[in-house]
Amino acid sequence: MDTRYTAFIPVRAGSKSIPLKNIKEMAGRPLVHWTIKAADECPAIGRIVVSTDSPVIEAAVAAYGSPKVEVHHRSAESASDTASTEQVMLEYAQAHGDFDAMLLIQATSPLLTADDLERGIDLFETGEYESVLSVVRQKRFLWRMEGDVAVPVNYDYAARPRRQEFDGFLVENGAFYLTSRDSLLDSGCRLSGRVGLVEMDEASYFEIDEPSDWSIVEGLLAREVGPSPAALASPDLTRIKALFTDCDGVMTDGGMYYAESGDELKKFQTRDGVGLAMLQRAGIVVGIITSESVELVKRRAAKLKLDEVHVGVSDKLRLIDELCVKYSLTREQVAYIGDDVMDLPVIQAVGFGCSVSDAMPAAKLAASYVTRAAGGEGAVREVAELILACQGG
Repeated sequence: MDTRYTAFIPVRAGSKSIPLKNIKEMAGRPLVHWTIKAADECPAIGRIVVSTDSPVIEAAVAAYGSPKVEVHHRSAESASDTASTEQVMLEYAQAHGDFDAMLLIQATSPLLTADDLERGIDLFETGEYESVLSVVRQKRFLWRMEGDVAVPVNYDYAARPRRQEFDGFLVENGAFYLTSRDSLLDSGCRLSGRVGLVEMDEASYFEIDEPSDWSIVEGLLAREVGPSPAALASPDLTRIKALFTDCDGVMTDGGMYYAESGDELKKFQTRDGVGLAMLQRAGIVVGIITSESVELVKRRAAKLKLDEVHVGVSDKLRLIDELCVKYSLTREQVAYIGDDVMDLPVIQAVGFGCSVSDAMPAAKLAASYVTRAAGGEGAVREVAELILACQGG
């Protein structure tokens, strides 16, 4: 067995937020099995060490059934609430000298793939870097406080870039870190010297730290490994009796425009309004549900004479359930279009959950249908025509 590259996965029993979360079932298998699988499928990794203090976790790890996998029994000191990850890495490295480099892999990043690890090893083997870590690109606008004044960090609010024109910034996603055994022992840190980056898929931004993260990541994984047999059938659009949509990023391009007066402007697509009117003529309830509270949205909804408009909504799924009661509908009779993580619970729960083509990856992975059109460019009209075509309209 070639053990030059050893994958090291520390998993304690003492998770505070989700008890025994590392072996809790995630999309059909224990959580830790997902990262073991990624390392197992990476040819360059000859050994996978799972370091734990729990016999229960040890049994779950053994059930994976790979000859590459072995368990390291971490000490009580390195398994304490105050111990750092470096402490257990050093504990193992000091006791085992038969490997050249260690890939620290975190079990809370199940979206990690063998390809991600291979790209990290390829970069490390160029000799240009002493350490490599995984990152994900985020296109968010950052602010900081200077005294009592807020100032932007990474953009000019007077010339707000569109998403497709914005490079964003790179964030550690915690999936893996790669360093040599010698560098680890010398520095006492998972990173040292010249550091190289491996950019992973945007969806891998999510780590499982809180219960709310669990359903998001599980939905993403379920899409990666394929739907369940019950979900293989195409949605029955003949039963759709209502279509609700997010506003920013769906009915608009997600940009925020300001007049000289400081008034906020939004650009709506006329074709979307026609599509909603077509649905209404077919007897389908239509409306906007947005977390923003902007008068412009209300005015647009009033002009279109929509059945429902709800702004400033923090719990969209609860509102969907209230509207189902109001119109005597089931969730399966509802279609919804969203573009971001706030929309995930609804996209996953309704009969026809949709996302736009330029939505956040998590929304696209959760959706039953991803539009060809981008937000603000006729995506709502596209969904409307699809529903009407299936209903003979």
